[in-house]
Amino acid sequence: MVGYDEWDDPMRTALDEARAATATGDVPIGAVVLDPDGTVIGRGRNEREADADPTAHAEILALRAAARTRGEWRLEGCTLVVTLEPCTMCAGAAVLSRVRRVVFGAYDDKAGAVGSLWDVVRDRRLNHRPEVVTGVLAEECTSLLQDFFATHRVRD
Repeated sequence: MVGYDEWDDPMRTALDEARAATATGDVPIGAVVLDPDGTVIGRGRNEREADADPTAHAEILALRAAARTRGEWRLEGCTLVVTLEPCTMCAGAAVLSRVRRVVFGAYDDKAGAVGSLWDVVRDRRLNHRPEVVTGVLAEECTSLLQDFFATHRVRD
């Protein structure tokens, strides 16, 4: 994919976060937030099972960490990189945090809110609409999820 190479390394970092989520039985989704210079200022992985917290999605945790690093909630100029298309909550958080860009790997046909089921981040009624880059290392991101669910599904 032309022009996507610049996102491969940050996505690999997000994939590392995703892999680490499986240690607690969480779905392997990882996210990082990059400052305008490309430095990672926030990391997150799914921790819903680990923390018994329905809001502990990778994106939310990465955005919170980035805001702490910056000392403010506005993440203008920053990029959110995540292994799976954000859900409505996470897409809304990306808009509210004012990130410049959302980059994701795998589409989420069941709950995606950046083009699949909904398109929260590009809704013209909102006052901020981040740029969207899709499909970065999509095969790796998809494979990680498929492998996880293949071993975690209840069998009849």
